[in-house]
Amino acid sequence: MSEYDSSFEQPANDERARSPNGYSDEKPVAPTPPTHHSFSSVVRKKLMGYVGFANLPNQVHRKSVRKGFQFTAMVVGESGLGKSTLINTLFNTTLYPRKEPLPPHAERPQTVSIQSISADIEESGVRLRLTVVDTPGFGDFVNNDESWKPIVEDIESRFDAYLEQETRVNRQKIVDNRVHACLYFIQPTGHSLKQIDIEFMRRLHQRVNLIPVIAKADTMTDEEIIEFKQRILADIAQHNIQIFQAPIHENEDEETLTEIEEITTKIPFAVVGSDQVVLTPDGREVRGRAYPWGVIEVDNEDHCDFVKLRQMLIRTYMEELREHTNTYLYENWRSEKLTNMGIQQDPTVFKEVNPAQRVAEERGLHEQKLSKMEAEMKMVFQQKVQEKEAKLKQSEEELYARHREMRDALEKQRLELEDKKRRVESGRPLTPTHEKSSTKRNRFLRT
Repeated sequence: MSEYDSSFEQPANDERARSPNGYSDEKPVAPTPPTHHSFSSVVRKKLMGYVGFANLPNQVHRKSVRKGFQFTAMVVGESGLGKSTLINTLFNTTLYPRKEPLPPHAERPQTVSIQSISADIEESGVRLRLTVVDTPGFGDFVNNDESWKPIVEDIESRFDAYLEQETRVNRQKIVDNRVHACLYFIQPTGHSLKQIDIEFMRRLHQRVNLIPVIAKADTMTDEEIIEFKQRILADIAQHNIQIFQAPIHENEDEETLTEIEEITTKIPFAVVGSDQVVLTPDGREVRGRAYPWGVIEVDNEDHCDFVKLRQMLIRTYMEELREHTNTYLYENWRSEKLTNMGIQQDPTVFKEVNPAQRVAEERGLHEQKLSKMEAEMKMVFQQKVQEKEAKLKQSEEELYARHREMRDALEKQRLELEDKKRRVESGRPLTPTHEKSSTKRNRFLRT
């Protein structure tokens, strides 16, 4: 595919400066000769006028707005860390109603359960199908061994469902219910990650985009938060856990790089959630929490990292989270699953090669095949010759044995004949035993 580069200015109304005849006043420039660094060289050319494919982003935008978007977020953490409140604060809507505490005599669940809630929300004409997956019961037991297992099974079951939809004959309606981001809530202990935190993130970092969050950060001072973040990042690095980082692409402008750096320095995010509007001492109405000593503002970056979390999760990198889930996490799981099923992919199927090189490789493979067949034929021929020689040798030995037997028999007959001849010549009877018996019989008759 050729790539083009236009050097004319684009007015704000998306119309190019044209001459009265409809074309640009610029003179056509001769195309740059292609460089043959590879077989598929890219030819760069300059346009002589407005074509219109610069509107492709607008077309994609209209199509995306028409179809709407889907996003699935998972929240994991112990009870009482404000997961539901933070979700309501992030999307500025009441997805989760206020939970009433269970009475002391009520039975509590003994296992981790998976609960999901979906809502269709709209903002400035853009529709979003939001699904939030909650994990009540995680980390609430005395023995939390394998408490991560139901969560991993739920994520992989969603991968299975998507893979099953991909393999259908009719794939027009594919519902993407894969988890695109997982907010993991860490208790504000100020020390380091607990074993359950490390084990959970170690088990799930290859299945979902992990975003660590320090819950209820208003219970810690600024110095304690900084030290706690350093300890968390040290534990994450020590156990080779991969958390989601803001991606850096080529040709990024300075503003974007600065934004990425600001977001990266805030990980893990120390947040405060509140969907209540309170009055500040200076008379402003803000979302936050009122304390006797003052007001914690949720949307104030000097008070917590909620704004940076929302910026990464929703405003800037929601599509990156979806793409990373589909391109890397799901594809790695899919490849692993198909490989375990015994399905292998030929690595040369989508390989772009030079036809001459391909012919030379095929000729070499054909010659190797012929050489192998010739060697096998020689080996078979030698084996047949050896078998024939062995049979001939065996037949020869059998003939020699028969010859010896016949010779011995003839020699025995010759000796018997010579013995008979000597007896005849000496006048001895050939059968003396027979004559004696006949004499005895004649004597008996006389008497």
